Amino acid sequence: MAYILGVTGGVGCGKSAVLDYLEEHADARIIKSDECTHEMMLPGAPAYGPLVRLLEEEGKREDSAPLLDSEGVIDRREMAARIFGNDSLRQKVNSILHPAVMEYLSEEAEKERNSSIHEFFVVEAALLIENRFGETADEMWYIYCDEKERRRRLKESRGYSDEKIDSIMAAQLSEEEFRAGTDVTIDNSGSIEDTRSQVERELFRIRKGGGKRRGSGEFL
Repeated sequence: MAYILGVTGGVGCGKSAVLDYLEEHADARIIKSDECTHEMMLPGAPAYGPLVRLLEEEGKREDSAPLLDSEGVIDRREMAARIFGNDSLRQKVNSILHPAVMEYLSEEAEKERNSSIHEFFVVEAALLIENRFGETADEMWYIYCDEKERRRRLKESRGYSDEKIDSIMAAQLSEEEFRAGTDVTIDNSGSIEDTRSQVERELFRIRKGGGKRRGSGEFL
């Protein structure tokens, strides 16, 4: 019976460092929501048809490039160009993608919970709280990092401007909201060794029976 773990946090908090440790030190199946979102957009996937219709009807401009490539796959760069600056269209796209992704993740979580293939089933996404994955997960982790360090990392690793960072952070939950919607906080503001030590302590707690099944309200 896999333990269902949601991992969330704001941009630049370093969720990947935690996922890397879980991949190395736990028998875990890990799904990143960005990768899952891309899969939901492929031909034959649930969101594909509605997305194509929406983007062709409401996002196409005179200077638009083709939305689909020669194999019928959505060109994500062109999709982003059509959405850019159009909040209404962006919201409609999200209303198609987010439910499809969360339905898939919830179904996969239940499959893992009822099997003995993996020790952990881990889902990573910035929007797990907003999309109510806590109702499916056994436990939710918030990867915290102080804002100054997050800004430094985003500038160095991604080349983001202050304006872009401000825009992204403003659209995400506050620290208080992240903490209120999760069970465990991992402080990733310091060294990678300190972060890994915190993750190891939490894994030890869960393995020793300190994990709590959110849905049942009962401890393991």
